[in-house]
Formats: sequence, C-alpha cells, structure tokens
Amino acid sequence: MHRLTIDDVYEHIHGVCFKNGPPGTVGAETEWLVVDRNAPGAHVAIGRLRTVVERAGPPPGGSAITFEPGGQLELSSAPFGDLAALHRALSADIEYIRAGLAEHALELAGQGVDPVRAPCFQADHPRYGCMRDYFVVGGFADAGLTMMCSTASVQVCLDIGADPADALARWRLAHALGPVLVAAFANSPLRAGRRTGLRSTRQGIWNALDPARTLPVPSGDGADPADAWARYALDAQVMLVRPRPGTGECWTGAPGMTFREWLAKGEPDLDDLVYHLSTLFPPVRPRGWLELRMIDALPVRYWPVPVAVAAALLDDPRAADAAAEATAPVAGRWAEAARDALADPALARAARACFTAALEALPRMGAAGLAPLVAEYADRYVDRGRCPADDLDHAHLLEAAP
Repeated sequence: MHRLTIDDVYEHIHGVCFKNGPPGTVGAETEWLVVDRNAPGAHVAIGRLRTVVERAGPPPGGSAITFEPGGQLELSSAPFGDLAALHRALSADIEYIRAGLAEHALELAGQGVDPVRAPCFQADHPRYGCMRDYFVVGGFADAGLTMMCSTASVQVCLDIGADPADALARWRLAHALGPVLVAAFANSPLRAGRRTGLRSTRQGIWNALDPARTLPVPSGDGADPADAWARYALDAQVMLVRPRPGTGECWTGAPGMTFREWLAKGEPDLDDLVYHLSTLFPPVRPRGWLELRMIDALPVRYWPVPVAVAAALLDDPRAADAAAEATAPVAGRWAEAARDALADPALARAARACFTAALEALPRMGAAGLAPLVAEYADRYVDRGRCPADDLDHAHLLEAAP
C-alpha cells in the first residue's frame, strides 16, 4: 500500500479537488426536517422514514436519497448541464417524495434548524458515532450534536472554473458572496422553542464548531486556492480513523492528531486523505466542484431561489462582475449575516444588487422560467430588508414544543 506524502496531498487536491473545466454544470442538495402531522413535537423514527421512502420507490428525476443522523432527509440531484433542467428534475423528485410521505402523515419542513425538537441522535453508521465523539472530546458537544441532528440546508454545487485564473476568481467570489447568501436566506431564528438572537442559528452553530474544519478556508490576496485547501486539510484534526479491510480493527474517533501529524507517522493512504476531506465542512468546499454550504433550508416553494441566484452570479460573466463589486464591502461578515441578516444595511444593499444581477442573467442562461420565482422572493424579502426568519411565529412554535 502506497503511503502518502505531502506532495501527494497537494497533487491530489490540485488534480481532483480543483480540476478545471468549462463552467455550466450545476447540482443541488436539499436537506429537510421531517415532521409527523399528528405529533409535530415528536421525532420521526429514522427506521419508519426509511421504510416509507423505500416503499415509494426511486424518484423520477434520479436524485439520491440519504438520511442525516437526526433523521433529516436529503435529496441530492444529479449534475445537470443547465439550471432549468436541474430545477425540473429536483422539483419533480421533491414533489414525488412529499406525496409518498403525505400518505403516512409525514411532511418535509424547510427550516435551517429544528425550531421545536431537541437533537435526537438516530444514526447507526460508525462514522456518525465517531463524529459525535470527536465533538465531545473537542468541547463542541452541544453544537456538534445540534449540527448533526437538527440542521438542514440547501447546498449549491457549481463548477470550479475553466482554468486556474477563472478558478481563483470564482473561489474569491463564492467566499465574498457567502455572507450575502446567509443573510438573504436566513431561516432559523428559533431552537427548542426559543429565540436564539440569530436569524440564521444554523450558521451560528457552524461558527461555534471546530474552527479548523468549519470556518472559511484562509485565502489571502493572490493565494492559490488549491494550496490553501491543502494547508487547511493538513492542519485540521483527524476526526476518525477507519478500520482497514481484513484487520479486525475498530472505528476510532478523535485520535488526537492533525492530518499532517498522521502523515508524518507514515500511516495514511490516498483513501484516508479522501475520507478526511469529507469530514471538513467550510462554507465553500472544493470537491472537483464548488459546494456552497451556507444556505439555510427554505420552505418548499423557495428552495430553487438560492440555487438560481448562486448559479447566475457565478456562471454568468456580467452577473459575476456585478456580484464581485456588490459583495466586496461585506466579504467576511459571516457573524453579522447570521445575527442580523438583511437588517444589516450593508448586507441588504449587497443582496439587492446581487438579486438584480441574477434576475438579469437568468434569461441569458436559458432559465427565464425561474425569474418570476426569484423576483417574487426579492419582492417579499430582499427588497424589504427581510428574510424568512422574520416570518416565523414564535408564540405558535412555543405551543408546539414538547
């Protein structure tokens, strides 16, 4: 078995995580809390949920269905060559699953954090047990368990870029745009029936977790993003060590070393590196594409909006220029975005400019059919300095709390 070197790490990240190619491919992952209409304050057992989904059969648009440790349901689209095709396929799959769940009094709830129910760990895969142990050992037990079991998001997947210069520009724009996306789509002001003081409690939870694996990748002016990601990965703590096939070893959580330190021991191989990268959760994660992870789950009607806005702003050159100018003053305002959302005047200005640019770009991208929904969202929220978090009825949720 080939033992990895630091050069191997850099080579893999440059060649795989930052593989260049013509932009245009788009994908999305939608996570949902699942609620029983007859007992909205109770947890839905993950075994029951799996059975219902399996009986419904594969969704027609080809989305993959997985389950998070607290029983959240995730629908991950296939990659599509255009935004309109993605929207049609994933919309069909979401509606298909909703119909199957409805026959058993179950509903998908689009919220960034469960507003009523406490975290309930239901995972049976050793990965998640090790993850839970890692956060406990690191002093992040509460935030870690909540993140694993009580949060949901909309994740947008876009190409890295056509060449290294394009990849650098897209990397910088995705990071500058991140706080605006947090603010414009903030939808998690409550936890356990109480206001948290944040409009995106989900983003606040990520901010409170292990900073070496959840904060943005440090990227100074002119820094090669692939080199920055390699350093980030090398300096992050190893979350777990998997047993090697045929050895009888057990899964080990929180082994107490960085990947760089593990590398110095001559033990990890390429599969270990790939797995380690899957346990790092910055808001923009490079996986051969850019995975934007900072958007709260939204009501079913509005999940396509952040996908359309992010794709338009990164893939349409004119919109990208406008977004780069609009987001420059608010780049790095992650904490303000989570707390204040569009009540922050600077974030509100940037969001309005970004939505205007996205609306102009969608017809150029062959996605004019999405423009009315994006415009509706802008009129209801962005143009008024509001976000979905401002809609939630605190008193009603308190009544539902167990």
